[in-house]
Amino acid sequence: MIVKERFFSFTRDEIAFTTESGYTFDEVQVAYETYGSLNEDKDNAILVLHALSGDAHAAGFYTPQDAKPGWWDPMIGPGRALDTEKFYVICSNVLGGCRGTTGPTSLNPAIGKPYGISFPSINIRDMVRLQKVLLDHLGVKKLKLAIGGSMGGMQALEWAVTFPDFVEAVVPIATTHKLSPLAIAFNYLGIKAIENDPEWRDGDYLEYGQPAKGLSLARMIGTITYKSDELFKRRFDRAINPDTGLFQVESYLEHHGESFVRRFDANTYLYLVRAMNEHDISKPYGSLERTIRRIRSRVLMIGIDTDMLYFPDDMRNFIRRLNTAGGYGEYKEIKSCQGHDAFLIDFDQLSPIVKEFLEGTEEILDSGRNFSDYNQSFRNNI
Repeated sequence: MIVKERFFSFTRDEIAFTTESGYTFDEVQVAYETYGSLNEDKDNAILVLHALSGDAHAAGFYTPQDAKPGWWDPMIGPGRALDTEKFYVICSNVLGGCRGTTGPTSLNPAIGKPYGISFPSINIRDMVRLQKVLLDHLGVKKLKLAIGGSMGGMQALEWAVTFPDFVEAVVPIATTHKLSPLAIAFNYLGIKAIENDPEWRDGDYLEYGQPAKGLSLARMIGTITYKSDELFKRRFDRAINPDTGLFQVESYLEHHGESFVRRFDANTYLYLVRAMNEHDISKPYGSLERTIRRIRSRVLMIGIDTDMLYFPDDMRNFIRRLNTAGGYGEYKEIKSCQGHDAFLIDFDQLSPIVKEFLEGTEEILDSGRNFSDYNQSFRNNI
């Protein structure tokens, strides 16, 4: 499947987009891709939401010569879980990103140079609200599904809360409604790795070059949390790399750190990680119970048994609370040695779970049944 990267831009005179921190952009650009076609009723759209270091290139190839397809390609296409013969699949780079959507590396028209560290504070809800602007531009009247893993899962769940009448179902994968203290602690190490690099220059580094050592170390710390002890033992054990004299696992981390520096931006990393740390879907509403009662979508949370960032028990507990409040939630779990990254790797498990859920959602809606009636059949099996 050959795809094309697209861009949607607007000025404040056309759309006044203001962050929750109170900043109104003079100009905003959104990078996005689409797969499949929007139907006549404009209600067959699926929104795919990427994780921290992801982008809009979720599926397909830009040219036949590309070495690899988009990051979720096995999930998207004809006959796949997100079937492009039935659905109009959309993926956009998040607000604050560095892969085509307005972020710290973008030009600030007010000063004629990139925002850098002057970029406004953003949160997950700001990302979701900008995605809604994009969907309005594309003519989407209703989302069949919002789906994503990790930071993408935060966005998916936020969609169900912020736009409860717009989205029929959400699938947050390997995520929770707010980060655990342990996840925040790991993120803090990445933040300090960048800020302690002298080349960061208090965020004003763009004309000098990346704080490469700090960003590389932040990525290495993150990579450890994305994997599992079992995976490292299987793949590396205590083997030595004969070319470097390092343990193979050390060489692996060095490679990931170096490659990340070539494709990502340090300030972007800081803004997105802080948005994750601060996110809590209940913040605007006072309590989780009050927030949960806003959700009208059918919710499927998918956990990973070896995930050290988002624990399955936390996800199960959220679904219990949703169901107790009269919501419509299910929980499924992937068994994998891949750790948190399983949602990017174990498509043989993920695809059938998502496909079955999506087909079930359509069946319930087509039958005229109410989600809450259907929910009684599995409420006690979580």
